[in-house]
Amino acid sequence: MSKRRILHYLNQFFGQIGGEDKADISPMIKEGQVGPGMALNQGLKEVAEIVNTVICGDSYFNENLDEAKAAIQNYLDEVKPDLVIAGPAFNAGRYGMACGHVAEVAAEKGIPVITAMYEENPGVEIFAKYAYIIPTADSAAGMRKAVPAIINFVKKFIETDGEVGSPEAAGYFPRGIRKNFFAEKRGSLRAVEMLIRKLKTEEFKTEYPMPDFDRVAPNPPVADISKAKVALVTSGGIVPKGNPDRIESSSASKYGKYKLTDLLEFTEDNSETAHGGYDPVYANQDADRVVPLDVVKEMVGEGKIGTLHDYWYATVGNGTSVANAKKYAADITKDLVADGVEAVILTST
Repeated sequence: MSKRRILHYLNQFFGQIGGEDKADISPMIKEGQVGPGMALNQGLKEVAEIVNTVICGDSYFNENLDEAKAAIQNYLDEVKPDLVIAGPAFNAGRYGMACGHVAEVAAEKGIPVITAMYEENPGVEIFAKYAYIIPTADSAAGMRKAVPAIINFVKKFIETDGEVGSPEAAGYFPRGIRKNFFAEKRGSLRAVEMLIRKLKTEEFKTEYPMPDFDRVAPNPPVADISKAKVALVTSGGIVPKGNPDRIESSSASKYGKYKLTDLLEFTEDNSETAHGGYDPVYANQDADRVVPLDVVKEMVGEGKIGTLHDYWYATVGNGTSVANAKKYAADITKDLVADGVEAVILTST
């Protein structure tokens, strides 16, 4: 059997181009293996070979999605690989999103994709149906375990001609794809047995797991909003004109804190949106459509709201990991409490 030909996708860091200063480089293709691809290729040498490596900056891919995906399509047509490996991306949100989009493009061409990410990387939830995503640690410190896991999975994929088995058996995140199979017992009997185990408080496993949602208890209502200090916070990406903190359009790695005291309203001249997940035209024309600064200022003037906090806080929710979102919320909340803020108007898109 001839070796399978693999195309490997890497970001600018693992592609050995540079760090964040090179995150805006456009896609490029190189012959052979680069960075972690060398270890992958060594482990797969009996069954496969990484023939080319595509490298792209994380910021470029997420901020120029159409162009980046078109480049990936062209590289796939040029190389005609049997498989695509993307990453591993660990918990790097922008990298995970880029790997996911690569998988989406390859899947449309019928090319299997194998990648690896941390469970909280937004790429897992959004792109699992397009790729086999192998769990990793949350940082590149887990590379020594991630590489062998990818190698073993690729070997199994090739040996079984893609019939790797269930996520539990093969070690990848569930893809939301159902497959029919013949069970030893009919469904009604399995359901009754499951119910009996549950009633006996014995261990059981459902065949249809439900989503696990965070339950956050609501705070008590503000006693008197006409005397309260209120703050504006948004995940809709509303930032000062020019986006001075360079908050990313997807998988934001930061949030911004910006002064409000000299503003009566948002305008085209003083603000814009950094968000890459919705049409920015109307938000750029009047950011009050996303963060209602003008109305809140009016309500303060009318005595309906006590005072407005001197700053607004902004990040981009598009593709941002749950872990980062929680961290931003904790940091912002600490700041607001220290400044005596009693209520927050929290807006999205």
